Amino acid sequence: MTTLLTIIHVLACITLILIVLLQAGKGANMGAAFGGSSQTVFGSSGAGTFLGKMTAAVAIIFMLTSITLTYTASRKTSGLMDGSVAPATRQELPASQKPAQLPALPSASPAAAPGTANMPPASPAAK
Repeated sequence: MTTLLTIIHVLACITLILIVLLQAGKGANMGAAFGGSSQTVFGSSGAGTFLGKMTAAVAIIFMLTSITLTYTASRKTSGLMDGSVAPATRQELPASQKPAQLPALPSASPAAAPGTANMPPASPAAK
């Protein structure tokens, strides 16, 4: 269903682009693009009303497919995120398989820092 809707949406996009490009700007005649009178190509009503109605119809189709695709995408659940897969339970490892303990880190005191053993303590700044 989503694939069919996507195909209709892409076709509506392309059709809407072509219809808008076919429309003439203000004051321009559509007949100049086709080399003749526009009434013979688009009927007796002329190009303005036909292309205007066609643009409105395709724009409505475009908006409906956009809204429907957005709705279906928000309702679709992902296989990884839907909770259908139970998370791995944490099991206690036997003592023989437990990782070795790391040695404790040295303290962060200034006296313990390397290269600072012979340095005098810092004096407070003079006022």
